[in-house]
This record gives sequence, C-alpha cells and structure tokens, in this order.
Amino acid sequence: MNEVEPRIRCFPEPATPPELRVQVVELQDQAWPLPEPAEGVAAIGPSHDPALRPLSMLLVDDDGVVVAALDILAKELAHTGGHFAVGGLSTVVTRPAARGQGHGRRLVAAAREEMLAGGFDLGLFTCDRPLRAFYEQAGWEVLPGAVLIGGTRAAPFRSDRPGFDKVTMASFFSADAIRARASFEHCDIELYPGEIDKLW
Repeated sequence: MNEVEPRIRCFPEPATPPELRVQVVELQDQAWPLPEPAEGVAAIGPSHDPALRPLSMLLVDDDGVVVAALDILAKELAHTGGHFAVGGLSTVVTRPAARGQGHGRRLVAAAREEMLAGGFDLGLFTCDRPLRAFYEQAGWEVLPGAVLIGGTRAAPFRSDRPGFDKVTMASFFSADAIRARASFEHCDIELYPGEIDKLW
C-alpha cells in the first residue's frame, strides 16, 4: 500500500489553526531554543512582525502532524533606484523524525512557486553556508558577493558580521527583477525588515 504524501497547507500566520500552530512552535523551539515562557503560558502567538505579512506554509500528514514548516515574509525593497516586492524564507524546519526524506526540500520549492504566483518580484534570504546545496536543489540560487543588511537603519544587522557564515540566496521572478539581477550581486542589499525578523 502506498503512503499518502503529506499535504501543503498555507495560512496567514495569525489564522493558522491552533492545533497546527502549537506543533509549529514546538518544532521552532526545538530548532532554535528560547528562554522558557512563564509557567502555564503556551507561547503559540505570532513569531514574526505582522508588518511583514507572514504566510505560514505547512506540510501536514493525514494524521494532522506537521512534518515541516516555514514562513514567507514580505516587504517592499528599494534598491539601486528601483522598488521591488520581495519575499523571504524564515523559520524553515522539519520534524527530526522526518528528516532526510525530501519534505523540507519539497516545501522550500513550493514556497518559491508560491512567491512566483503571488506577484513577488524576487525572493531573497540568507542561509548557513552548509545549507546552500539544499536550497539550490529546491530551485534557489546563490547571489555571489551579496550581503543582506537586516535590522533597522538605526541598528543595522549585517549577514556578513563576524561569527556568521551566511550566503545570500535568491530567485528572480518579474521582468523588472530579472533585468536588475546584476545589481544585486557583489553589493550590500538594504533589506531592513526590523528588530524582530532581523534577517527574515
């Protein structure tokens, strides 16, 4: 008997059903542990700045188990005289027991298609250098020499800061973005998504 592939489900982060949101937060807490919340408090609220319009994409099996999850964040980007609708991947995580089966790659590839269908000019984010091949296999490409500047103008947070080993990944969707592609290489990209999602 063939196993049923987990299904991709998308929700604006605040509209994610609670039974799924709890699982997403548990997976995020395992991957990026934070200080314990106050006793009796279940931290299932938003993880991202609402101004970035977070869209949660979940891979859910037939038993309602979240196998993998990520969020797409969005903002307008001013760059070299142009203005672009840019999306980024954030909090990409796969349940430990389900790793190595292609679930994360499937979800990351689907997020790229979601951005394309959603009218974004381009997708842009950083990842740890060892994960470069993972994202490339899902259709993303490295932007050579590109440094994302996150945080805010008053408190910038660079992706090439000491102790970081990041590469910048991208996909170009619109004709305007494709024409401007070379301007995104070997430069600083002033993303400034804010204090909560410093680099998405």
